[in-house]
Amino acid sequence: MIGLLGGMSWESSAMYYRLLNEGVRDRLGPASSARCLLWSFDFAEIKDLQHRGAWDVLTERLIEAARHLEKAGADDLVICTNTMHCVADAVQAQLSIPILHIADATGEQIRQSGLRRIGLLGTRFTMEQDFYRKRLTERYGLEVIIPEERDRSDVHRIIYEELVAGQINPSSRALYRAIMARLVASGAEAIILGCTEIMLLVGAEDCTVPLFDTTALHVQATLEKALSD
Repeated sequence: MIGLLGGMSWESSAMYYRLLNEGVRDRLGPASSARCLLWSFDFAEIKDLQHRGAWDVLTERLIEAARHLEKAGADDLVICTNTMHCVADAVQAQLSIPILHIADATGEQIRQSGLRRIGLLGTRFTMEQDFYRKRLTERYGLEVIIPEERDRSDVHRIIYEELVAGQINPSSRALYRAIMARLVASGAEAIILGCTEIMLLVGAEDCTVPLFDTTALHVQATLEKALSD
């Protein structure tokens, strides 16, 4: 039983749900679907707390929700967002079931690919705080580079003003393409789509180096764990 902490935003949570069920169907048969429990937050509240820097409050919110999923029978927990993995260790400390960390799923896949210098796109919190980059560096030996300040601002703005609302604008896709091209010019051998909404906007055809979609990789790792169990 997979526990999903979602709603951050529901656009990407819907993708998690679809990919999980497609993966189970492909492995177990056409009538099979994923056994999962979904806790869906109101992202307007989460977004406000994030931008106020109220990480202690956010931690308590996620701990409370995670405990409900654990009590309801979840065997593993998936936080369906990159940014809120900044509190994953604190949440894990309050649970007896494992959190399947999104950076581990991503880092392992990149390490297997033989690449080392990686560009990172995501919210400002993911790009600028060290909870994500440090894990990739210390556990997987990756060198992580991030866009320059103006580009980080644009990446963050498009996520929160457009992608979480399901808005896909060609001008924003062009801007992301240019930002990724500048990361490649700075030496990035591949780029992590380190926000679970970014894959709604850009794909492999938009970049000259490999893209690592954290949503798809997180789902893949979750399925491998659930089905092996």
